[in-house]
Amino acid sequence: MGVMGVNFLAGDIGGTKTILALVTVKDDSPGLGQPVILFEQTYSSPAFSDLVPMVQQFRQEAAFVLGNPVSVAKACFAIAGPVVDNTCRLTNLDWHLSGDRLAQELAIAQVDLINDFAAVGYGILGLGSEDLTVLQSAPVDPSGAIAILGAGTGLGQCYVIPQGQGRYRVFASEGAHGDFAPRSPLEWQLLEYLKQQYALSRVSIERVVSGMGIAVIYEFLRHQYPERESAQFNKLFQTWHQEKEQEAKTVDLAAAVSQAALEGTDNLASQAMELFLGSYGAEAGNLALKFLPRGGLYVAGGIAPKIISLLEKGSFMQGFSDKGRMQSLMGTIPVKVVLNPKVGLIGAAVCAAQS
Repeated sequence: MGVMGVNFLAGDIGGTKTILALVTVKDDSPGLGQPVILFEQTYSSPAFSDLVPMVQQFRQEAAFVLGNPVSVAKACFAIAGPVVDNTCRLTNLDWHLSGDRLAQELAIAQVDLINDFAAVGYGILGLGSEDLTVLQSAPVDPSGAIAILGAGTGLGQCYVIPQGQGRYRVFASEGAHGDFAPRSPLEWQLLEYLKQQYALSRVSIERVVSGMGIAVIYEFLRHQYPERESAQFNKLFQTWHQEKEQEAKTVDLAAAVSQAALEGTDNLASQAMELFLGSYGAEAGNLALKFLPRGGLYVAGGIAPKIISLLEKGSFMQGFSDKGRMQSLMGTIPVKVVLNPKVGLIGAAVCAAQS
């Protein structure tokens, strides 16, 4: 992967902010070492016309802080958008990036662009035990596949295959756009509600298992059981509903529902999170059945670290394990939650260092 003294440039690029880091690794072993961040800086993405001037400013700041010019062997940037042939046109930013162009203009031998959730896949390889919480212990097969899913704004999925000699390859997936599969009468009612309410011919998994999923599950439950809604949440919901099509919002309904469920202060919010977690766990189990990830199944994304106590209570793992004749098999899969919010940045560093 590299040796101490060989530096890599890693970046996590979003429409709002970009995090850049100068990275090396802990040791000179032939396998993967944990990336060590020598210098890190966060920038406003829209404040720059392109990534090149941002990186140039970063290198100047790094040289000043570290006391010597910054040499970079390779670079990798994780991007919130589709990457094709090492190029990407960002969805929420007027940047058109090409790895070859960036390499030439920044005088770096190799620059790779990868999708942000593929970066999470690589990032798993650079995490320590302190970056993880175990939901299900099981023996880890170092040569086994690794599967990752993560709910946030949407739902990401990918898988990792060991290539031997300490090298890995991450494969992106669009599995989150598969069909939502109800497992109970209430979930069947949720499916029909979503189809009617949003004029859909089918409902994807991501529409239920994501931040927007938490909000629509609550919307469904208040429709089904209006008498159960508290006055406080009725007010929150009305504001959220009015602001739905607006850019500026004052209410994050998903966050409010999650927080109330964590605190146990609202019964309907708690029921919404139970339904969400059961569906999340069921999809994690589906992913495990498809890839048999003896190397581990990892739950990433922005939601999981904030609701660890709810994940540990049972609905998630019950949904994961409830696979009929395959239930005993599900007990052999290690399941862990990623706590480190910089896993994508770490992944970009891992990708750069092993490429």
